[in-house]
Amino acid sequence: MTVVSNTTPLHYLVVIDAVTVLPALFGTVAIPETVRDELAHPHAPEAVRSWIDPAPDWLQVAPAPATQDADLLRLDPGERDAILLAQSEEASLLLIDERIGRATARAWGLRIAGTLGVIERAASQGLLDGVAAVERLRRTNARLAPSLLDQVGARLQS
Repeated sequence: MTVVSNTTPLHYLVVIDAVTVLPALFGTVAIPETVRDELAHPHAPEAVRSWIDPAPDWLQVAPAPATQDADLLRLDPGERDAILLAQSEEASLLLIDERIGRATARAWGLRIAGTLGVIERAASQGLLDGVAAVERLRRTNARLAPSLLDQVGARLQS
């Protein structure tokens, strides 16, 4: 299973101390160089910067193909390059949270999941306490609708 990730899922999984579920779920995760650079940016939280430098062995950094596609060029560079890398690698899954990026990825025929999807999948396999992970995510600055967090939390409690 080839999995590619954008910045946001990795960022928040590190912040909530749940990033270790990724190799358990997917083995290797690939990211474009721009995502690595966003995770290492001086404005990223210290925990995220420390996590990416050096990157864990299960995280592969690869260059993304270039594009002139107008739909992709309007996206954040990390989103654009994650979509391009997922497309070029024929990834089975792209981890991405941002609404416009998700819509664009779907239009490109990519299967997607977000941070909450990863939490749900990991909880279903007993890799973490999903309810606690959602609560930790709720306390971050993640731009997720409270109603969505409530829905996922409720599913995980049942």
